[in-house]
Amino acid sequence: MNRGNEYPARGQGKSGAPAGSRKGRPGRRKPKRVYWLRRLMTLLALVLLAGAGFAAYLLYDANKALGQISSGAPAVPSAGSVRTQPTAMLLMGLDTRGESGLLNTDVLMAAAFNPRTKSAVVVSIPRDARVPVQGYKQRKVNSYYAAFIANARSKNKDLSREEAERQGKLGMKDAIGSYLGIPIDYAATINFQGFADVVDALGGVEVDVDMDMDYDDHAGQPGGTSIHLKKGAQKLYGEDALGFVRYRKSNDGTNMSSDFERNQRQEQVIGAMTSRLKSVSGILRLGKVFGAVGDNMRTDMPESEIRAMLMAYFGIGGGDIEFIALTGDWRSPYVYVDDASLAKAKKALQAKLGE
Repeated sequence: MNRGNEYPARGQGKSGAPAGSRKGRPGRRKPKRVYWLRRLMTLLALVLLAGAGFAAYLLYDANKALGQISSGAPAVPSAGSVRTQPTAMLLMGLDTRGESGLLNTDVLMAAAFNPRTKSAVVVSIPRDARVPVQGYKQRKVNSYYAAFIANARSKNKDLSREEAERQGKLGMKDAIGSYLGIPIDYAATINFQGFADVVDALGGVEVDVDMDMDYDDHAGQPGGTSIHLKKGAQKLYGEDALGFVRYRKSNDGTNMSSDFERNQRQEQVIGAMTSRLKSVSGILRLGKVFGAVGDNMRTDMPESEIRAMLMAYFGIGGGDIEFIALTGDWRSPYVYVDDASLAKAKKALQAKLGE
């Protein structure tokens, strides 16, 4: 059956009159649909151009930052890239601002990343933990990085700063990798100013402050330390967020905070930062984030691998990261980590690398 005869010819209405006419009188085509289509296409073109411009801007900032962050290590074959293979990384927050100060790693985290599940396990190690290292006298774990650097310089007085820091990272990867029972591929350091700058670049983070904090110490670092926070949920910016994760006790000796509580705060802030990065406002602030990181972070990961990691884990949020804080007993001057806590951390890291 030919259904085509049931319908008017193209350009005609049901009465056979030309489309667009009314009661047989010739009429003008109404251009509203074409007008709005043109406006929509123009708007889309502007959005695409703006997006391309923003992407180019981010690419420029990213390339500049990656050049500063990476130590210039040689590229990794694609078969072993972080984009396709699970990777373990050591993250160290240095008790220093800018290019001067101490080298104590007051924030120490081991992380295992899996690109197939786009997830991670992050283990926080107490800064005062007792971690034996062969060939070195017993000390708190946060002082080993400085000890490894000092040892490298004692063997070669002409050693460059970059090479000494590379040796320090290598020593930390071996020591913490042995302690946690995993091979650690890369290490990164970020100074405390960098942490504060990244939080500011993100426009602050939402956290729940667990106690009133009131502490001032203007000795040591330029500007000193000033922490004045009230208990409760709130948005914190750079210096306050830094004070929140570093807080130990108030000046009057009240509201004391353990290594374990500080680790929990670090996890809370990192989770808030990763979630913030997934938001539209966070994405729009990526240029500032790259700038903050580039000025204050250094890693032995090749530049190409940093780029691959950014692509592999872009969009990862706090819900994709399992945080585990090592716990134990404080017996001055060390924290003695519980065997059960250490075993749990080892199992989680190994499982993430083996997924």
